[in-house]
Amino acid sequence: MVDSLLDRLTHVLRSEADFWSLRIVDERTEDHAVRNDVAQPMRLASDRGAMLVAWSGAGAGYAATADMSERGLQAALEIATQRAKASASVSLIDHSQIARPAESGVYESPAIAQTLPTRREWLERLQYECAAANGDARIVERTAAVQITHSEQLYLTSDGIRIDQRFRFLLPQMSVTAHAQGVTQVRTLGGDYGTLAQGGLDVLAHFGFDGAGARVAEEALQLVAAPNCPSGPRDLLLMPDQMMLQIHESIGHPLELDRILGDERNFAGWSFVKREHFGTYRYGSELLNVTFDPAQREEAASYAFDDDGTRAAREYLIRDGVLMRPLGGSLSQQRARLAGVANSRASSWNRPPIDRMANLNIEPGDSSLEEMIGNIENGILMRTNTSWSIDDHRNKFQFGCEYGQLIEKGKLTQIVRQPNYRGISASFWRSLVAVGNEATRGVYGTSMCGKGEPMQIIRVGHASPACVFSQVDVFGGA
Repeated sequence: MVDSLLDRLTHVLRSEADFWSLRIVDERTEDHAVRNDVAQPMRLASDRGAMLVAWSGAGAGYAATADMSERGLQAALEIATQRAKASASVSLIDHSQIARPAESGVYESPAIAQTLPTRREWLERLQYECAAANGDARIVERTAAVQITHSEQLYLTSDGIRIDQRFRFLLPQMSVTAHAQGVTQVRTLGGDYGTLAQGGLDVLAHFGFDGAGARVAEEALQLVAAPNCPSGPRDLLLMPDQMMLQIHESIGHPLELDRILGDERNFAGWSFVKREHFGTYRYGSELLNVTFDPAQREEAASYAFDDDGTRAAREYLIRDGVLMRPLGGSLSQQRARLAGVANSRASSWNRPPIDRMANLNIEPGDSSLEEMIGNIENGILMRTNTSWSIDDHRNKFQFGCEYGQLIEKGKLTQIVRQPNYRGISASFWRSLVAVGNEATRGVYGTSMCGKGEPMQIIRVGHASPACVFSQVDVFGGA
């Protein structure tokens, strides 16, 4: 992506702005899929462009362009500068007080140099898993797929800062549908979107893709023959692929600082969290420790710098159950006068960065899975999200899972279908009574987190051990 022109852009481009930055994004995506043993058409997508940002006095201006010539980039910078000057006298935010990017750097996804299979090799692998799922007449649909995205990003500033970041994302997927006696059940590998990670073929091994066809099909058959989930209060053991969604919706979105400041009210909702909560508010039990950690390189949202050029570092958002820090980038930090994290992120070159969760993780505890199950008298284990609903303050929620299994007198017993649970974020996390150890930890990610106007769909990662919550309202499907 970087040619001789881009190498010398900071010397070529001219602006009367006090400060300007250039962010170039070049992404290429390919999709391979096999459905019911039939190879689906290959899908290819590519996108390349640049965002120019200028600061003049208190004002800021943005302009994006797909014209990557020197003339095209200069024209966009001039537009951004004009807008910055025009907004300087009426800006509610003094951009001259926001810290500028201070260091250059490089980031690469793990195993980024590894050669991946050809189209034919991918299809052979997918066809094998798809065929392995076809072992029973009750199986009515089978899909195996993988998506690969290569993303290169270059960030330059008028101060001479240069940041190069190269990413490779893999999203392996397996879905099996079973039907019998009027009941239809779908079982997937980690959910429809939850198996995104950075890396190479190790991503498939991480999520157990090889051998998934037969395993996922067997669980779909178990579900189609299982009774409906019972209703009533029970202890709830959530496995990591469901903890991902619980963290995402009831911790991640409520802690986004621009949402707390009211920016999302008319679109995706506000937050029950207030600015004055930080440092004192009991978000969960003393077992709850949540970190923002962009340094876990296998996770979907790992990076060295955010899209405003701020160096990313691990920070505790919740420590021993107490709310410590919001998910707010440099702009929101200046607005709220709160310390945040490096999470100003944009979905592409034609969007400005906004506050987004990235890798948001629950730190492991000291309980084994066997101990957690053994300590539950009347409970249920749930895996893999299939539905979600949460109010516009990110507080009251209702989530459904693909797979449930009752826990009775310290033992796993009956498998049940359509397990659901509901609660209130502000009290649900306080009911946390056990956090699994490192052996129970799973790392998941999604490419489908939506926020902002205009809409921005972005990648996020969540790592979590298995967790137990006391006396949660559980219910079955209709």
